[in-house]
Amino acid sequence: MIGRRILQKRAWNTGRRWLHPYTSSSPSPFPAAEPSELCKRHFSHCVKPAFSFTNNPVNFKIPYMMINRCQFSSNAVADLPMNGMVDVPLAQTGEGIAECELLKWFVQEGDEVEEFQPLCEVQSDKATIEITSRYKGRVAHILHVPGSIVKVGETLLKMAVEDAQVPPIIPHDSGNAKQDDAKLIKDSSGGGVLSTPTVRNLAKEHGININDVQGSGKEGRVLKEDVLKFAIQKGIIKEPSVTATATADLGELSHVEKSSSQVSAQVEGKFEDTIVPLRGFQRTMVKTMSMAAKVPHFHYVEEINCDALAELKASFQTNNTEPGLKFTFLPILIKSLSMALNKYPMVNSCFNEESLEVILRGSHNIGIAMATPYGLVVPNIKNVQSLSILEITKELSRLQQLALDNKLSPTDISGGTITLSNIGAIGGKFGAPILNLPEVAIIAMGRIQKLPRFTDDGNVYPASIMTVNIGADHRVLDGATVAKFCSEWKRFIEKPELLMLHMK
Repeated sequence: MIGRRILQKRAWNTGRRWLHPYTSSSPSPFPAAEPSELCKRHFSHCVKPAFSFTNNPVNFKIPYMMINRCQFSSNAVADLPMNGMVDVPLAQTGEGIAECELLKWFVQEGDEVEEFQPLCEVQSDKATIEITSRYKGRVAHILHVPGSIVKVGETLLKMAVEDAQVPPIIPHDSGNAKQDDAKLIKDSSGGGVLSTPTVRNLAKEHGININDVQGSGKEGRVLKEDVLKFAIQKGIIKEPSVTATATADLGELSHVEKSSSQVSAQVEGKFEDTIVPLRGFQRTMVKTMSMAAKVPHFHYVEEINCDALAELKASFQTNNTEPGLKFTFLPILIKSLSMALNKYPMVNSCFNEESLEVILRGSHNIGIAMATPYGLVVPNIKNVQSLSILEITKELSRLQQLALDNKLSPTDISGGTITLSNIGAIGGKFGAPILNLPEVAIIAMGRIQKLPRFTDDGNVYPASIMTVNIGADHRVLDGATVAKFCSEWKRFIEKPELLMLHMK
């Protein structure tokens, strides 16, 4: 096996294992000999940096050839450049994902990192994901700051692996990115300047080479003040106030400067605009709503009496034996919606515009629109047709907690077939929802309110009324289909005992 690996010129990559020289006290069974030319040729061509010959020969049982024993590392030699530096790129986090927002770092420059240790947290259009390390080594250079948009395949950080020395600083010149690797070697061996990513970014903003700045910190570390002083000396910054403005994004203005600027703005009656970049789920909403706006919508509005629904929910809560579990109207509405979809599967479909085909989805993956501090997100409950109301309640609670913590996985968000928007939980009688493509229907539910209603003989009575508004893709669904579907859903809500009659 070892012989075959050598002859195939392949480096071993099966874990951190070392073969040490022969240490037995017994004499070697073979006389010492120089390695064959074939062995030398293969070793020097493939894994020369990771091999060292010893004086103790060993028989690899390769016909017609005897070679000396070798000491080697099983790390991926192909991934390890001669200077010990490796790039850690942003891997593909999901199908169709081209970029991610960097939320936060779990490591800093100089930190020791183990294999599979989390390095950073990123957010794609679909979920929040932790990026882990493939290597064991030390963080040499972090290339992005939190809030940056990183393309898939772009380098997140550089790591020094094996026993290579970590460079104290790696100047980053975006205008000459092709020479970065050469500078890494030069700076690490030549004792480059010490500084933090924040200081380097400040120098980069003013077009200053960090190596030209004389550091005043410990061991010659370049501080923010050193960069600002250098900029003033070179005429890049003329006044200290301009410098303060340039570094305002770093959040390092003094309290006095902030107070004076606010008072000045109030006296002059001037108010500055604030630019807020859209990130994460908000960026996703821009894309999805822009596409949905091109689809011809129509809306169907109906009122549903929820008196029986309120009694059923109260009964569930009274007989609840599981601590921490709270019953609401929503799980019952979700289950009754699934029952109505069984009769009208066209509402639970998706449309392929290119082939002009409608795919009737077998699973009822009902999405629930949730407003979170990070934006609007629509996780979905999988296979509702096979779940009980209790199981739906538990799954809904799980998704709500993950959404609040910004920990939803791509599986939680993808694969939805129809969406419910419970706008009534926040306020409002009804809304006009926009499709969540490629779904063909979305339902907005208003708040349940007590309203006067008349009996057949003209008497007035109070009723718990909820207004629903169904938005539909008019390329697939017509008004009659949506009206019949809504009537079927309404029947299950107003008479929830029918759920027991039809559930399997």
